[in-house]
Amino acid sequence: MSNTPSTETPAGIDALAVGGDALVGMATLGKTAAALALVIAIILICTALLKRWNPQQRAAGGHLRVVGSAAVGARERVVIVEIEDTWLVLGVGGGQVNKLHERQAPARPAEVTTGTQTADERFAVRFARALKQNAGLGGSRRGES
Repeated sequence: MSNTPSTETPAGIDALAVGGDALVGMATLGKTAAALALVIAIILICTALLKRWNPQQRAAGGHLRVVGSAAVGARERVVIVEIEDTWLVLGVGGGQVNKLHERQAPARPAEVTTGTQTADERFAVRFARALKQNAGLGGSRRGES
């Protein structure tokens, strides 16, 4: 027997070192995944806020408003845009915008321009009235005086 120290380490210490490295690796992966989830959440929140504020209606000092649009092909659309008191019918597609028609904008009903209810409230009232009529629970029906 010699008095030199043994260079071999017990098997339990090696297993603990390998397991510790795996835990450090998993913790790093977890931190990375959490950071990625945070960035994605911030992007989604910013997108929702931008949609809610609707910057399209504020374009051109609030004088430009998209009235409606319809797809007529894979990349082509027909868009109706209101500028002051004029409606422009535009063909949009292939990187081009073409004016198809121009006409005077129809007069807005008095309840839309001077009403105190928001569009959502008007919709809710009309929707509730339609539900009542369809269910036969009251309201004015067609044909009744």
